[in-house]
Amino acid sequence: MLRVRILLLKLMTNRTVRMMLMRMTPKRSENPSMKFRNYVPQDKQLQEGKVAPPLLPKFEDPVATEPPPAEKKDPFINIAPKKPNWDLRRDVQKKLDKLERRTQKAMYKIVQEQEKEKEKAEEDGENGASE
Repeated sequence: MLRVRILLLKLMTNRTVRMMLMRMTPKRSENPSMKFRNYVPQDKQLQEGKVAPPLLPKFEDPVATEPPPAEKKDPFINIAPKKPNWDLRRDVQKKLDKLERRTQKAMYKIVQEQEKEKEKAEEDGENGASE
């Protein structure tokens, strides 16, 4: 803000505007007073500017004053899945279903082939015995 005023003073040629801006600028005192909050000066004249440390309010522990809370069921416990791999099963479920169908078909074919082999063996046994 001060720089802006200085720049305006330099740029302005009108004497009244200069006077108005000069009135707006704060006047600095010749002997500024120093305040020491954390420093203890050695000079006796400067020790007058030492500021007393602020009084802090007494700290009361809010946790210690409260009674222990009654057991409350956390609503977020129910959000977690019962099985940790539910998302993996969800993503792979279509592939597992397809694989399950193929497995059932393959098992059915194997059982049919075994039955055909038994029938052939029985027919061969009957044909061999009857000859």
